[in-house]
Amino acid sequence: MSVSNIRYRRLGYLALNVSDLERSRAFYTDVLGLTDDGAGGADRVYLRCSDKHHDLLLVRGDVPGVKRAAWQMESRDALEAARAHFAEIGLAPRPVDAAECRDLGIEEAFRISEPTTGVTFEFYATMAELAPFVPSHTDIQRLGHIVLSSTDRPATEAFLREHMNFRVSDRVDNIVSFMRCFPNPLHHSLGVGGGTRIGLNHVNFMVSNIDDIGRAYHRVKANGVKIVYGPGRHPPSDSIFLYFLDPDGMTVEYSFGMEEFPEVGAREARLLPAKLESLDSWAAVPDPEFGKHGEIERLPAESAA
Repeated sequence: MSVSNIRYRRLGYLALNVSDLERSRAFYTDVLGLTDDGAGGADRVYLRCSDKHHDLLLVRGDVPGVKRAAWQMESRDALEAARAHFAEIGLAPRPVDAAECRDLGIEEAFRISEPTTGVTFEFYATMAELAPFVPSHTDIQRLGHIVLSSTDRPATEAFLREHMNFRVSDRVDNIVSFMRCFPNPLHHSLGVGGGTRIGLNHVNFMVSNIDDIGRAYHRVKANGVKIVYGPGRHPPSDSIFLYFLDPDGMTVEYSFGMEEFPEVGAREARLLPAKLESLDSWAAVPDPEFGKHGEIERLPAESAA
């Protein structure tokens, strides 16, 4: 089946391993502004910033980092196209059992291990809807994107383009590739940064108003949360940003605004020079702790490629 049939709605949800579940639950609700509907249990917490069952899943784990990133497909046909293609290239898609699907609020899903980083990707077509998200202090629009660090950025980018039908929106030379899950219009739902380690660089939540960025700057400082980059403006996506650390040292971003691409007739990807001005036009300098924490949990060996 053609890779062009692999089509996405959005970055569906992100699952993070955290060392102290209650501490992280408090951070992501009280400081970040997600909603906890009381689902989950002793070892996991489901949080949301939309009318979906969840946008973020926190799981108790020994090593903080990315447990998996889940992609919501455009349709059941798109889900089947992805499954068939991954099987054809030897990635052995692993079905998610019915009980776990019920817990996740999804009908059917499968997972693969992305071969260049080992990150677990989940694919599903539908997720249960709940009552509309009611902001507590920040009008979060959506879970925006995740950026991963790869020791072979070109190979990771190539896999995403050639086998997952992602499109490159922009690159900063030898530093990062910004990619959209086609035909989702957002400038990037996934970024791939080059580095000496494989892991999480950051997770992003998009907000509805520039004032949300300003209020967040003061709120996170008042709560003793470390700011590691910004506020600033990203030239590639034209987003205004603020980055800070969660209780495990993982980097979280608020951003406001982002370029959107049409499905047909989109501009070509740009190549920006490898300098700080390509990442921020306001001359902010990232703290050394930015993007340094967050390991990748791999699928069991028998499920990996």
